[in-house]
Amino acid sequence: MPPPHRRGRTRAGTWAAGAAALMLLSGCGLFGDDKPGKDISTLDIAVGQCFTPPAKVKAELSTLRALPCDAEHTQEAYAVVPYSTAEDGTAKVDEQYPGSDVLTAFADSTCAQRYADYVGVPYTDSSLYFTYLLPSARGWESEDDRSVVCLVTTTGEKLTSSVKNSKR
Repeated sequence: MPPPHRRGRTRAGTWAAGAAALMLLSGCGLFGDDKPGKDISTLDIAVGQCFTPPAKVKAELSTLRALPCDAEHTQEAYAVVPYSTAEDGTAKVDEQYPGSDVLTAFADSTCAQRYADYVGVPYTDSSLYFTYLLPSARGWESEDDRSVVCLVTTTGEKLTSSVKNSKR
């Protein structure tokens, strides 16, 4: 568990992914302590890790439970992308928090661009969706959190294997 001073990330995503997440989160017991896996800091999420979101919707998350991808899950991290103001990703980021609208636009574009490289088909041809975690204002300031985490997600069915190169 992260130290108490660590702050989390805000949840965001496309409308379809948001609707899917609400459907998933409306069930009970999806993220109970009796589930396998390990809670990890949202700042430590790595590409290829699988998750099921918490049962209670939170504006800011500090941990998620990582599950083996062969266990039932609904999300998989497919990109962790540092926020940048340049298209080539080389520009130094302004030290001030850019705001949720700017980060959301960055995440929408960046996550859509990286989707096909991980799943194996373009997002527009996929049966899956994407959502993302954004740095929160507190995380930006106190933890130097500048990355967007892109997550493949479903519309209700559980995944029981990785979606990497699945062409789904």
